[in-house]
Amino acid sequence: MNVVVRILLIGAIIVLMYLLIDSIMNPIRFNRERDTREEAIKERLIDIRTAQVAFKSKYGRYTGSFDTLISFVKTDSFPLIYKEGAITDEMIEEWGRRAEREALRRGLIVRDTSYTTVLDSIFTHGFPVDSLRYVPFCDDTEFKLQAAIVQTGSKVKVEVFEASVFNDVFLSGLDKQLIINYNALRKKLTGFPGMRVGNIVEPNNNAGNWEN
Repeated sequence: MNVVVRILLIGAIIVLMYLLIDSIMNPIRFNRERDTREEAIKERLIDIRTAQVAFKSKYGRYTGSFDTLISFVKTDSFPLIYKEGAITDEMIEEWGRRAEREALRRGLIVRDTSYTTVLDSIFTHGFPVDSLRYVPFCDDTEFKLQAAIVQTGSKVKVEVFEASVFNDVFLSGLDKQLIINYNALRKKLTGFPGMRVGNIVEPNNNAGNWEN
C-alpha cells in the first residue's frame, strides 16, 4: 500500500472518529446549554409572577403590559397599618358601632398608616426591575405578556395572566433538529413548545409549565 493511500485512509479514519465523537457530544452540549438557558428563564418568569400577584393584590386584576407592571414595581407602594391596643368588649358595650372611633379619639388605641414601596416589598435591594420584560440570552427579545378574564365551567369569572416564550426563540443558535425534537417533546408533555407561567385560556393558579 503506497504512502498516499495510507495517508488518505488515516485522514478518513480521523474524520470518521471526529464525526462519531461529535454526534455523541452534540446532544450533550445541547442539553447542557438548554438547561442553563431554561434555568435563567424560570427565574425571570417567577419574578414576573411575583410582580403580577402584587399588582393584582392592589388593583384586583392582572396587567398585559410590561410598561404598566414595571412602573408599578418601581413607583407604587403598599400601605402598612400600625396597630396598638385592641377594642374590648366593654368598649363595644358602651359605645357600640362607635367603639373604635371613640377609642381612637380618647387615645385608648392607636392606628397609623405608613407606606412601603412595592419594590422593597417583593424584591431584594438592587433588583433590576427593567429586565423583567426581557428573555435571558436573547438580547432585547421580550416575553409575551397577556391578561384576561376567563369563565370557568361553573360560570365563575377568574382573572388570569400568562407570560411566555417559545423554545425556538431562547434556543436560537443551537442545533435545529434537536430543537425540533425538543419542541415535540415539550408539546406532548405540557401542551406548549416553550416556557410559560400562568395560562391565558384556563386558570392554573399561575403555575409554570415546568411545575406541572
